[in-house]
Amino acid sequence: NTTCGASNISFGLPNRHGLNAAFLSMAAGAGMTSAIMNPLHAEEMTGIMGANVMNGQDPECRRWIQKFREPAAAGEGGRERRQTRRRRSA
Repeated sequence: NTTCGASNISFGLPNRHGLNAAFLSMAAGAGMTSAIMNPLHAEEMTGIMGANVMNGQDPECRRWIQKFREPAAAGEGGRERRQTRRRRSA
């Protein structure tokens, strides 16, 4: 197991969260299993979630899709459309 402090690499630099997100993604790809970071920083969490997808740790991208899927607008799909298709095929 490897743990690191994410913000140590960006101390004093502008757009720290962007650098931290890039670092976290690279570190996860290299085997890091734990990070000391603020989970409330969306950019860094997106980097971690993306690394999990690319490293095969998010089977079928379920967590990624759950987090980022935009809800279907009325009439564009979603539950109502699936139910209509089921009725037609029955």
